[in-house]
Amino acid sequence: MLECKNYKFWFCTGSQDLYGDECLEHVAAHAKIIVDSLNQSGVLPYEVVWKPTLITSALIRKTFNEANLDPECGGIITWMHTFSPAKSWILGLQEYRKPLLHLHTQFNRELPYDTIDMDFMNENQSAHGDREYGHIVSRMGIERKVVAGHWSDPQVLERIAAWMYTAVGLVESSHIRVARFADNMRNVAVTEGDKVEAQVKFGWEIDAYPVNEVAAYVEAVAKGDVDALVEEYYKKYNILLEGRDPEEFKRHVAVQAQIEIGMEKFLKDVDCQAIVTHFGDLGSMKQLPGLAIQRLMEKGYGFGGEGDWKTAAMVRLMKIMTQGMKGAKGTSFMEDYTYNLIPGKEGILESHMLEVCPTIADGDISIKVNPLSMGDREDPARLVFTAKEGHGIATSLVDLGTRFRLIINDVECRKAEKPMPKLPVATNFWTPEPSLATGAESWILAGGAHHTAFTYDLTAEQMGDWADAMGIETVYIDKNTTIRGLKNELRWNAVAFR
Repeated sequence: MLECKNYKFWFCTGSQDLYGDECLEHVAAHAKIIVDSLNQSGVLPYEVVWKPTLITSALIRKTFNEANLDPECGGIITWMHTFSPAKSWILGLQEYRKPLLHLHTQFNRELPYDTIDMDFMNENQSAHGDREYGHIVSRMGIERKVVAGHWSDPQVLERIAAWMYTAVGLVESSHIRVARFADNMRNVAVTEGDKVEAQVKFGWEIDAYPVNEVAAYVEAVAKGDVDALVEEYYKKYNILLEGRDPEEFKRHVAVQAQIEIGMEKFLKDVDCQAIVTHFGDLGSMKQLPGLAIQRLMEKGYGFGGEGDWKTAAMVRLMKIMTQGMKGAKGTSFMEDYTYNLIPGKEGILESHMLEVCPTIADGDISIKVNPLSMGDREDPARLVFTAKEGHGIATSLVDLGTRFRLIINDVECRKAEKPMPKLPVATNFWTPEPSLATGAESWILAGGAHHTAFTYDLTAEQMGDWADAMGIETVYIDKNTTIRGLKNELRWNAVAFR
């Protein structure tokens, strides 16, 4: 299973020495109480680490640069307990390179009506200090998340937790390497893009490898390892022979087991966490990787079909962001296939030729072996299932030539009205917000692709925060979307992101 670091987030409190040592002692004590409470809440997915109160430009700069160099630091949470002169933060902010959250809170929840005096006012003036600090961050044009409210409120805790998942995605984005085992499908536009600009913007490395290099790894896999993995498959999944000879069926399954083992070893050796394949360029491989890719996605690898490296990287990114999330329902590569246009039952049937991640499965997962009309190879084995019901987001990262755009559509997944016994692939069925007609028209107007990185476990806000931090355009399609409003938004964005 691919894993990322066990990140920690630094809690940095701003103040000054104008009000004396006793005030600074209170500031530090209050910050420690808040940090302990955050860590004991059970809501945050990562540990928060208290840092000494920042009262000088030199200390702020030193702390921020230490955060830059600490591989376990996932970001900084800042809070101005008292008034902290904002010019003290300039050098530190200029040199800081990791995610930033501004927690606009105060230690006390309620005004102490009977005892409040000027000493209390001077010590507890977050409403003052956070505005001074917020001004300089805005003036410097630094992207950050702002969360306002009392530090103990459940909603505030949930928002900090959500930001942490996004922050890890931002830090880990620079560690994503995509192995392209084939080029983009001929004459297809949407899967193309500027790989150099993607590395500049997102930190992704997208490198091509001859498909026969990975094929050599596959051919070198020991028969005993293949047999052991096939046995695991047969214990874990239902076997749907559907009239095929059991031994012949098993041989087809064994090919996928061999591909899974060989491909994973190759990816580890070249330090790649996402892959693309193409049915038209399989080299000496006997089958298009199907079950093998599904299993690799389940382990945390990103995937994109027909050379779609942008979606492969996004799937990996979203799997990183949801790693360890309680009650996670799954993340997968998906493709828009065909519609149901019956009034009241509208939706899009989502699938792909083979490669849908089993993390999104609801109920039983089965193995089928069926012909594939493309690729001129053996009938590939694949996992088949239907996806879970519930809310999710479908995202599409597109290259418009002058800029990247991330399109995010809220969708509602539900079961298809009837079984589809002749369809030998995993499926999802969803209705985009605000409706199929408006959602589809908006997606097309925004230039969205037919491939998506889909998840049940992240919100549009989280992915939008990621896009904002990366400095790219975001287009939201949700319950509030209208065609008139979307067209205007696209016009404004064309000016803003020129």
